[in-house]
Amino acid sequence: MKHDLTTAPQDQRRAAPSSAAAPGGRTVRRIVQPALMHRAAKPLLFLACLAPLAWLVYAAAANRLGANPAEALIRGLGDWTLRGLWLTLAITPLREQTGLAALARFRRMLGVFTFCYASVHLLAYGWLDMGLDPAEIAADIAKRPFILMGFTAWALMLPLAATSFNKAIKAVGAKRWQALHKAVYAVAVVALLHFIWMRAGKNNFAEPAVYGVILAALLGWRLFKRLGRKQTRLG
Repeated sequence: MKHDLTTAPQDQRRAAPSSAAAPGGRTVRRIVQPALMHRAAKPLLFLACLAPLAWLVYAAAANRLGANPAEALIRGLGDWTLRGLWLTLAITPLREQTGLAALARFRRMLGVFTFCYASVHLLAYGWLDMGLDPAEIAADIAKRPFILMGFTAWALMLPLAATSFNKAIKAVGAKRWQALHKAVYAVAVVALLHFIWMRAGKNNFAEPAVYGVILAALLGWRLFKRLGRKQTRLG
């Protein structure tokens, strides 16, 4: 399985999935692939990733986050962390199923932005809920399981973000780096548990269920591909 939080140099090679071999798929590729390779594509993605944070900051300053702005800000940052993580995980199946190899060049940025949103989410919790008191934060982490899961997910993301640069890949070595970045799957599962436990207090599981179904599909696709490769080698 490929890592998904960042993109290794060797992962830039083109995929050749059967689903993209149809004439319609080739036509879409001829139109979309150059757009994804355009030099403006990454700056546009950067702005798109920054937009939710800009909106939340503006809404907080303009008092547009409702009766409990601190809670709305913290939860909004958490929601965008999950969305960023799920989008990052979706890059590989989308790339392989569509034949749009250029999608791989956006995975690193999405992964780094996801970590940034997770960090700001953690900072907002520590500041707005705990007053940046280390003892209070440590006690809350130990006392409440959903806080523990959230902190654990962030801690697991930290080494992935710290090694999301080309120099880190060379320093660690490609194989070890790929093995390390497979931890993104554990991050996703722990982050989902954090979300489920957080919503359990209000008996509201509808949105976590949607995230759970999407994650099951993303991980199930990877498992199916891995089993297929094993069968091919055995055959």
